[in-house]
Amino acid sequence: MSSAYKILILGASYGSLLGAKIALAGHDVKLVCLPEEVKLINSEGAKVRMAARGVEGLVELNTKNMPGHLSADGPRDVNPEDYDLIGLAMQEPQYGVPELKDLMNRIAKSGVPCMSIMNMPPLAYLRRIQSIDSAGIRDSYTDPSVWDNFDPALITLCSPDPQAFRPPEEKVNVLQVGLPTNFKAARFDSDVHTDILRNLEAGIQSIRFNVSGEEVELPVKL
Repeated sequence: MSSAYKILILGASYGSLLGAKIALAGHDVKLVCLPEEVKLINSEGAKVRMAARGVEGLVELNTKNMPGHLSADGPRDVNPEDYDLIGLAMQEPQYGVPELKDLMNRIAKSGVPCMSIMNMPPLAYLRRIQSIDSAGIRDSYTDPSVWDNFDPALITLCSPDPQAFRPPEEKVNVLQVGLPTNFKAARFDSDVHTDILRNLEAGIQSIRFNVSGEEVELPVKL
């Protein structure tokens, strides 16, 4: 494997799925989330359950037992410049919350490439597409000014194809995958930044998880 990356992911619900796969590939992940989530993830790990071919029942991944390290913090406690890639995994309206908007401004200024798995494309990403009138669709966003300082070349889009949910009877650090399809990411303008995605893809592709002494291939890849 290439040297480990440091990945910052905003959002611990859907973000914990991508974060767990990245940590399982040996990289270090920081999730930005709510205080209750921070406490549980740091003490008990983020737990992701999914079906795997040839395995009866669900496989449970716990980020406490992975080659990479996954932890969580609040928006004020992270420095975007410390990371190689930033994942945007919250719902679009959440980025307008003052604490998160401040973090987004710091992310924009950091120059760190961002990959979105949001519920809608970031407005800054749409500025990469010449046929789209990004100014004309600003009203579609809760707070379009969140995206004003982002360089479109530093944002890419990843389709949020896998479907996952938090079982209501479980703690908030537990996520269950309902549809284990793959994330599909567009390239960055820069080959250097695109290589980060390709290296993550290769690492996730090579993961084999031990279930009762047998190495099994896990779904949900990049």
